Amino acid sequence: MTRTLPLFALLGTLAASGALAQEPSKEGSKEPAKAPETYEAPIKNAKGDAIGTLTIRDGANALVLRVAIQPGGLPPGWHGMHFHAVGDCSDAKFQNSKAHVNHDQSKHGLLNPEGPDEGDLPNLYAAQDGSAQAEVSSETPLNGEGGLKDGDGSALIIHANPDDHTSQPIGGAGDRVACGVIK
Repeated sequence: MTRTLPLFALLGTLAASGALAQEPSKEGSKEPAKAPETYEAPIKNAKGDAIGTLTIRDGANALVLRVAIQPGGLPPGWHGMHFHAVGDCSDAKFQNSKAHVNHDQSKHGLLNPEGPDEGDLPNLYAAQDGSAQAEVSSETPLNGEGGLKDGDGSALIIHANPDDHTSQPIGGAGDRVACGVIK
């Protein structure tokens, strides 16, 4: 003999057990995703001529840095690239940009077991015509505590030589040949 429960009794049993209860949608309670902030600035050589642009898109977990150097902008080959602590490219050797962004005093180098510091970035390759295109990510924030756009800003510095990503203090990257202000 088969026994059937009336539909309302079955629904009442399921509701009491929580099987029909619905939690508020997590998707519906989230704030809409904020579009990444975009920052753009010229990259200049030691003569003060614009040789390219830097574009930064700042997301929730990382920023994406895009570097575009026009033909003739850099000597062909690999170049170290770093975030420096002060947004000042006013002197021809770009020394006013100070040392790397490095709030926690880590050692230099993406391959250093005691690093990297917050200013460390991958090398940039310039083609035979001196142009370069790169897009890299960094966990260093654009805004907020420890951000690139702090009180005195920061700078993107491109060096004459490649960075070996281990030796101190700047991986043998040599002279500063290009600079872009981040403020």
